[in-house]
Amino acid sequence: MGKRGGMKFRGGRGGRGGHCSGVRADYQEVKKENRLFEKYYNELGILEDDEKDDFWATMKRDLPSSFRFAGSKGHALSVQQRLKDHYVPEIAAVKYEDQTVEPPSPLAWFPDQLAWSMTTPKNVVRRFPPFSRFQKFLVSETSVGNISRQEVVSMIPPLLMNVKPGMTVLDMCAAPGSKAAQLIEMVHGGEEARVRKTLHAIADKDGREMSPDGFQVDVEKEQVETEGDWSDDGRATGLLIANDSDSKRSHMLVHQMKRLNSPNLIVMNHDATIFPSIRLPSGVDKEGRHVNKYLKFDRILADVPCSGDGTARKNKDMWRDWTPGNALGLHNIQVRILIRALQMLKVGGRVVYSTCSMNPVENEAVVSTAITRCGGLANVDLVDCQNDLPGLERRSGLNAWNVMDKQGRTWHSWVDVARQKKEHGDDGLSRLAENMFSPNDPSLEEDASHSEHLPLQRCMRVYGHLQDTGGFFIAVLEKKSEIKARPESDAKNTEPKSSVMAAIDEIEAKPKDETNPITKIEALDDIMPPQINDEVENPSAAERQNKENAPQAPVSPKKHSLDDEADAEASTKRIKIKEEVDEAAPRGEEDRQVHYPPPPGAQLDITRPVEAPQAAPAKKRNNQPYEEPFKYLAPDHDALNTIYDFYQLSPKVPRDRFMVRNATGQPVKAIYYTSTLSRNILTKNEGQGMKFVHCGVKMFVKQDVQGVDTCPWRIQTEGLPILESWVGKNRVVRLYSRATLHTLLIEMFPKVHGDGWKNLGEIGERVRDMSMGCCVLRIETREGEDGFRERIVLPLWRSLHSLNLMLPKEDRKAMLLRLYDDDSDLVDSAKDRLAKKQDEAETPSDDVSPQTPAKGEMLLANKDEVVSAGLGTAEDTAIKLEDNAASRAEDEATKTVELAAGVKDDEDVLNTTI
Repeated sequence: MGKRGGMKFRGGRGGRGGHCSGVRADYQEVKKENRLFEKYYNELGILEDDEKDDFWATMKRDLPSSFRFAGSKGHALSVQQRLKDHYVPEIAAVKYEDQTVEPPSPLAWFPDQLAWSMTTPKNVVRRFPPFSRFQKFLVSETSVGNISRQEVVSMIPPLLMNVKPGMTVLDMCAAPGSKAAQLIEMVHGGEEARVRKTLHAIADKDGREMSPDGFQVDVEKEQVETEGDWSDDGRATGLLIANDSDSKRSHMLVHQMKRLNSPNLIVMNHDATIFPSIRLPSGVDKEGRHVNKYLKFDRILADVPCSGDGTARKNKDMWRDWTPGNALGLHNIQVRILIRALQMLKVGGRVVYSTCSMNPVENEAVVSTAITRCGGLANVDLVDCQNDLPGLERRSGLNAWNVMDKQGRTWHSWVDVARQKKEHGDDGLSRLAENMFSPNDPSLEEDASHSEHLPLQRCMRVYGHLQDTGGFFIAVLEKKSEIKARPESDAKNTEPKSSVMAAIDEIEAKPKDETNPITKIEALDDIMPPQINDEVENPSAAERQNKENAPQAPVSPKKHSLDDEADAEASTKRIKIKEEVDEAAPRGEEDRQVHYPPPPGAQLDITRPVEAPQAAPAKKRNNQPYEEPFKYLAPDHDALNTIYDFYQLSPKVPRDRFMVRNATGQPVKAIYYTSTLSRNILTKNEGQGMKFVHCGVKMFVKQDVQGVDTCPWRIQTEGLPILESWVGKNRVVRLYSRATLHTLLIEMFPKVHGDGWKNLGEIGERVRDMSMGCCVLRIETREGEDGFRERIVLPLWRSLHSLNLMLPKEDRKAMLLRLYDDDSDLVDSAKDRLAKKQDEAETPSDDVSPQTPAKGEMLLANKDEVVSAGLGTAEDTAIKLEDNAASRAEDEATKTVELAAGVKDDEDVLNTTI
């Protein structure tokens, strides 16, 4: 939802100059009272008199737990079924104080009942065993990405975006990623069913055996018939760019989004108010001339930083910290983000603007200001979504509202504020601006510049007492034609300039050097018309942005007074926008310091020709982690040839989408896979100052192997769903029995050599005769109690003497719990065999390789050690070496968590509204 930034109030959040010690009070000590907070919303007119008590009583209660089933529709429904069949009946049978306990229930308005909520008090949850088992299920499925713990109102904005397959989507303020996860699922909507349909069509031609589709594909077939995205053999061609301006938050975003394994995702790290234009490969106009092309989006989510008073049920400090200045200080930032979103939107596209605030200064006032600055309803329309999401109780947007100044006085119109300023000065009114008031105010009817009534009632407001949720605001805007937004200096905004702005104006009033080579930043729509290809002469938008913000003559801003400083800190996303001044640069003044420091690799020397930008040194800047470059492999690279030959990959798997993350451009440890559009963006914008944090799915990982004929590149778990349909039958193992899968899940490294294969059910002979290396385990559907309803695909490693599912322990345990209701400990056969050998031996063996494996990799015994052990007379020694090394590698891999330095694996550390 709209995020509450890292506010540092004088009341004790680490703010400077406060009367408190800075020690944050325990939640139990925070009184849920705030006179101004309650006064403002009671007088705002959003509530009837008979519902005010219910509204405030709800705001003071804890928020119910809520979660969403994630992933493809078919997979999400299969996990949901486990909840319905097992845990809900168990909880429904519980009685507390002679009353039946209410079990988790689905949200009536969420499609396919894939979002649930639970209102059971904590004291009841802790008392009864069924809740303990249910909690274990939630934790297990959340750890593997099948469940997203997400607040109910946070799920609304992505649903209103109406994302279709093939669309390009931007999430401007994405961290920590709950809504971005919903969006990437929509980008991939129906993909599995489309690919399966394509495979059926070419199965006879390629001589491939097709297995039954299964439940997961069947439930997507209806969507496939109505929504097409067939240009890439059914694979998703759309794109989601998830952006966040804070480096740590963007890396946390990567950690959360990696669970979804999408090659159609790019994570970026830019200030949303000045998000750079993204170049695409040049096109050709009607006259055959090359023209520059830039990416525009079909859908944009602007879930902007806000004061967050709608989260008071969860963020209890809100009761203590709420002040009127919080919303006033964020208004301009929110307007800039929304206008930038509209600039980057395609005509006919849709922007969803949302906050977790109830304050109209952050909501209707922002929407009306953005529409007005973009040319009015002729260019940008408000979409009426009142009939969308039936079952969701909501209220219409406000057409009139009051604004409270930082002294707690309420103002009904800008006319009253202007009169007060004229008669008594601007004491306490410096933050108020005309565009914070309703444009539909009757007092503005005689104003010649006020020409139209905006239908702000089409906005959507959600209040906690309506359906036991948090507070939220959503507006859906549609772009009707190309826009050229009026600068802030031309808007109705009389907010006085800060001392920093006044100092800069004084400097700029001096004579200027007209030969200054620094190019001005242009809005995306200023550069959209076709033009002769001048890619070398014209730097990219990000490059211009970085160049303008490079330090030349440092300006030392004056210190603010204590009140000014507190107001600045109340602008809650200061963690998002570094060194920001109070006003956006008017046209012709864009070279002010509004976004410094520039991104890594974007420090451009203005004395050097622009056509030869130099790459940044491989070092950290401003405590930000250095990002390895994205280098694509040649389609005929030796590593790809080896992979295609070993796995007998179909020619339908494109060779030009594989890349590595290192400066050499050679595959050393891992090979990644991306979509075509992602590749075009990464390659076209390389060295242009763009801060790309993440892209691509890890498809292959290099493996230490003994056999010279064994492919050293094994298929990584996250890449398997993309690749498995195109793997040749020589590297495929088919499994049908639930008992056999249970054995593979609970037992690590079961023996294959000797008579060990006889314990592996229907796959025993197949894996006994299979050569070493990675293979694909396909769990096929079959009728009967011992069969599977859904189709499952897992990576399998056939080593010299044993077999192993290449799954982390948490994934194994989650599947055991979901499929078998089994939460027993895993059996590590390798460790057991090693312990037995060591007990029998006079001295324990120390021949195990000391190498440390990379995450998710198995470290096998050194080939020379195995050979020297002798496969005939000392076969057990070889098995011991192999199994011990593999077991150690498995333990090491499951302990490894990929996180940025200093980032904790906890969304609530960064955003307590999730």
